[in-house]
Amino acid sequence: MPVSACDFLAQATSTQPDVTTDVLVVFGVVGFALVLFLTERLPIDVTAILLIVVLVVLEPWTGIDPETGISGFANEATITVLAMLILSGGISRTGIVQELGRRMADFAGESTRKQVLATVAATAPVSGFLNNTPVVALLVPVVTDVANRGDTSPSKLLIPLSYASQLGGMLTLIGTSTNILASDVSARLGSEYPELHRFSMFEFTKLGAIVVVVGSLYLIFVGHYLLPERVPPRADYLEEYAVGNYLADVAVVPGSPLAGGTLRDATAALGPAIDVVQIVREGERSVAPQQGTSLAEGDVLVVRTDRDAITALEDAAGVEPLGRPAGTAELSTSDDGVLTELVVSLDSRLVGERLDPEWFREEFDAAVLGLRSRGELVRDRIVGKRLAVGDTLLVQALPETLDRLARGDDVIVAREPPRPDYRTDKAPIAVAIMVGVVAVAALELYPILVSALAGVVAMVVTGVLEPNELYDAVEWDIIFLLAGVIPLGIALERTGAAALLAFGIVEAAEVLPAIAVLWLFYLLTALLTNVISNNASVVLLIPVAAAAAAGIGANPFAFVLAVTFAASTAFLGPIGYQTNLFVYGPGGYRFSDYARIGAPLQLILSVVTVLGIAFFWGV
Repeated sequence: MPVSACDFLAQATSTQPDVTTDVLVVFGVVGFALVLFLTERLPIDVTAILLIVVLVVLEPWTGIDPETGISGFANEATITVLAMLILSGGISRTGIVQELGRRMADFAGESTRKQVLATVAATAPVSGFLNNTPVVALLVPVVTDVANRGDTSPSKLLIPLSYASQLGGMLTLIGTSTNILASDVSARLGSEYPELHRFSMFEFTKLGAIVVVVGSLYLIFVGHYLLPERVPPRADYLEEYAVGNYLADVAVVPGSPLAGGTLRDATAALGPAIDVVQIVREGERSVAPQQGTSLAEGDVLVVRTDRDAITALEDAAGVEPLGRPAGTAELSTSDDGVLTELVVSLDSRLVGERLDPEWFREEFDAAVLGLRSRGELVRDRIVGKRLAVGDTLLVQALPETLDRLARGDDVIVAREPPRPDYRTDKAPIAVAIMVGVVAVAALELYPILVSALAGVVAMVVTGVLEPNELYDAVEWDIIFLLAGVIPLGIALERTGAAALLAFGIVEAAEVLPAIAVLWLFYLLTALLTNVISNNASVVLLIPVAAAAAAGIGANPFAFVLAVTFAASTAFLGPIGYQTNLFVYGPGGYRFSDYARIGAPLQLILSVVTVLGIAFFWGV
């Protein structure tokens, strides 16, 4: 039979809860989920759906019936996060965040310390009221340009950008989806632990402000010294991606069977490893030409391929290789085409797909010249490489194409678009709506769910967002993740698995003072968050933390706050938090760079947060 948390309170200090079949099955599901999160064998949203299926199929042991299994989709936390993502999307359409970043850039100048200060000051406060994922996506090109104008390596600023957004997310309830989910879990446990309740808008702002100040001082005065210059200031993209080794010019010779045909015909004749990125005709260059473009004698095709295919071009019928150097030099000085990086975003259609440069050129009007995957340059053959969130593509495209891509959701343009198009006239309306949402929730006139949904309607009615843009603004993998892990948390509670884990922790830490156990929970959550989703960490550990606190006679709310704060500080690697992935490629980082700057910050904040919780709420 399931062991409730109330039963555990009565026996935690004397009797171990029973290790039932139900508990073992739920532990097995948790282990299965952790493996999938760690290995990323399936996209995160697919993993979440699979968890629902597994929990419902195993209903006799998990206690999760079909109605409970899908309850995560109708959960208050899920709908609130969805609404806040849309509100953040509305703000981003007005260009407010980017304008703030530019104003801070004007202040920064050429001082690296001032540039980090500008980055943190522009990011942290905004992230307290807008979801920090879109904030970082919007500011990556702004911060990159700040670095380039100040002759600073972007590597010095981009990790601080990501970390500052995580710090700022702890200022209010709506700063991150993690806070909203933690509030919901806390409220659900309130019937068993009177100290627990749903968080108010500014419940932990005083502690969040301290965390932001301490973390910002570290990033400004210490952190950037620990980061190497992986990307040189004002980097030459062609050199950085070693494009010259894989680029060649080939001429369509007189009498060639390709003359009079289309680019599609030429691609079929030359082979799938050849990708035509430009066509030069009478000195005029066509950037990212479409497959239907006609070819003529004397045309020069600038192709990107691997070494073997470049050699094979010497024997290809109808074309004559002209060599590499000219193609590379001309490519870098093209008047029309802009060289830039595109980062694969969270909701991109490209995630999980194999790179097909031809399809990419047709779909996005951009020619792919290079690829970084997980921070490592993919040398030689890029065709067929499977893409993941955070992978970075070097492309050449027309300015108007980059404007369009910057407004879409498939990629993050790592340099500011040449001619950005924002609804600046709607900025005051968007800010007023956001202020209204926060005020209504803070004054507790209506729950945050109601005020956020009302804000969404107001965004559409006032023209800040078009109706079809509502769906584009939502990061659907986060929504599905929430829907999947919520029933997993319910199973942990209902079967007594959380109580059993808490008993083990209490037994192991019985000689430690309560504040030391609190600190250990912070560290455990922080470590777990760095390898799986922050939302999954909250769902798995809050019930355990609350039961453990009750078992040692401590304040359960203090333990819930420790887990909540720790779950939003993934500073040890790129995969623990989506904003870390967004800066991975543009910063040219290695995995170890995150831990180099993040491990000291993680340790400092663990002490500051735990002491702050003890001071404000008691342990």
